[in-house]
Amino acid sequence: MGIQVITDSTAYIDKETCQRLKIQVLPLSVHFPDESFKENEVDQDYFYGKMESERVIPSSSQPSQGEMEKAFRDSLAKGHDIAAIFISSAMSGTYATALAARQQLSGEFPAARIEIMDSHTNCMALGLQVIAAAEAVQVGGGMAEALQAAADTRKNIHFYFVPETLEYLKKGGRIGTASAILGTILKIRPILTVDMEKGMTHLLEKARGSAAAIKRILELMDEDHQRKGLKSIIVHHINAAERGLQLKATLAEKYQISVDLCSIGPVIGLHTGPGTIGVVYCTY
Repeated sequence: MGIQVITDSTAYIDKETCQRLKIQVLPLSVHFPDESFKENEVDQDYFYGKMESERVIPSSSQPSQGEMEKAFRDSLAKGHDIAAIFISSAMSGTYATALAARQQLSGEFPAARIEIMDSHTNCMALGLQVIAAAEAVQVGGGMAEALQAAADTRKNIHFYFVPETLEYLKKGGRIGTASAILGTILKIRPILTVDMEKGMTHLLEKARGSAAAIKRILELMDEDHQRKGLKSIIVHHINAAERGLQLKATLAEKYQISVDLCSIGPVIGLHTGPGTIGVVYCTY
């Protein structure tokens, strides 16, 4: 008997952490016109290279209800309760699918407890919530402690990111063609964030050039550091490891804490495109 923590692949938690904390990951999928992949199985260099060379934005899909039910059933059959934390319900149907799977299994496992939590976000802003829950379980916490640890983490998370190009936002219908053209000419870079109440991505500010946008993010981050202190920092990048490593080194030197680097996979990456740089951090 125990608690199985389950999440989806858009958390982008590294395999070593998942193994250490016994976190189960359900993959979302991506689909080109000629081939499809589970997100956690496709080589990212291949995926982003194909997306750029063929100038096509693939689609993505959530785990099927059957896949969700199987994952839940396997854990329940071992006598475990389930704490499942998924990508924002405003961004994906994964959360709704989990609710449907729980309902379907309620008759089969009437005594089981399946708690499903909407993270209101994605990437390591989701991942940190999952890790907090799993760490609570690892030290002997029950369901209440696991869910509270995730909720407390969510309240203190900040997530900012900057696309290198407006091309993918335009292709995905998130900005108009005229705005994309004008923004490209003027080198305007949107600073995007995730509203942790509504679970939606929105424009925070605009900056003239990528360097200025990153500088502004670091200003916002430093303001939070001064007010509350920084518990953890994760630099995100989409097929831009060198720039990500540079930012990681800068932040580690400035704040004298460990800074992780997270490579963002296809399901989230296809929306803003290669070259995107971001930061997720958690305050105390």
